Amino acid sequence: MKLKEFDYELPGKLIAQRPLKERDAARLLVVDRASGSVTEKVFGDIGEYLDEGDCLVLNDTRVIPARLYGRRATGGSVEIFLLDAGGSLQAGFREEDPLRALVRPSKRIKEGEEIELEGGAKVTVLGKADAGRYVKFDSPLEVVFRRGHVPLPPYIDRPDEASDAEDYQTVYAAKEGATASPTAGLHFSGPLLERLRGKGVRIVFVTLHTSYGTFAPVKEENIEDHRMHEEYYEIGPGAAEAVNSTKREGGRVFAVGTTSTRVLETAASSSGIEKPSRGMTNLFIYPGYRFKIVDGLITNFHLPESTLLMLVSAFGGKNIIRDAYKRAIERKFRFFSYGDAMLVI
Repeated sequence: MKLKEFDYELPGKLIAQRPLKERDAARLLVVDRASGSVTEKVFGDIGEYLDEGDCLVLNDTRVIPARLYGRRATGGSVEIFLLDAGGSLQAGFREEDPLRALVRPSKRIKEGEEIELEGGAKVTVLGKADAGRYVKFDSPLEVVFRRGHVPLPPYIDRPDEASDAEDYQTVYAAKEGATASPTAGLHFSGPLLERLRGKGVRIVFVTLHTSYGTFAPVKEENIEDHRMHEEYYEIGPGAAEAVNSTKREGGRVFAVGTTSTRVLETAASSSGIEKPSRGMTNLFIYPGYRFKIVDGLITNFHLPESTLLMLVSAFGGKNIIRDAYKRAIERKFRFFSYGDAMLVI
């Protein structure tokens, strides 16, 4: 399967630079796989598509202030973007161990060079990692992060602002460790979740610390040759049992985002039984994958040629999703992290 099959042209003006004031006021494109129909709604109406006994699975990861700024001894400015700090720590690494980071300007910085960060903490830039460079801090990360910045993605063409510290987190974010937000969940407000609970929808949480592994560009022409970077995940006994009970009782499991989808599919047995587990996953889902758990997918609109778009195409059908994206562009939906949403059923 060729990478170019997942390319599309997106007008830059459709890339959302800021979120809406009301989380659940985003537009929602509803795609029915069986009929091929596409309906335009508002995200707050999503309860129309979830029934009593269904299960909604959300990723409760919390974004850490992973973008750091500092200066070299020469006075030159440096940006350090941590790739997987939270996931590495929860997977058992010690805090004093080196971590992977994107360092700019990387080529000018020598191995062993020390950078002074905002706030006075220091970091030593080490050798190359499989992605970026290794870096080592002289202070605990909680000290370093006091001066860290919200790691907005590069297509948001502005510096982070105070409001992003809240806007770029889901309302249910709990476990620190992500370096990118699980953006499909940004559309849920507290009142909307309560309305769904009141309707009899089970709401459970899993964790995947979203990192560079999710967003790393696919460079291989044949996508089957791409290898995902590992990310930390966990699903507890309560969440696993809720998913299994939903399946046994004839309900549907709705994954909120590609991250929740990957957790559910990673932890599922070949017979479709969800098992409590934690660890690292590099599951790469692309067309041809047979889903074991997920019946419905809530997601944002993703970058061309991204693994995220490939996962959505695997679930919805490549042609159906291509047509849905074309419709979204024609109807001027807002794209990417702070953009609008899509429900695939």
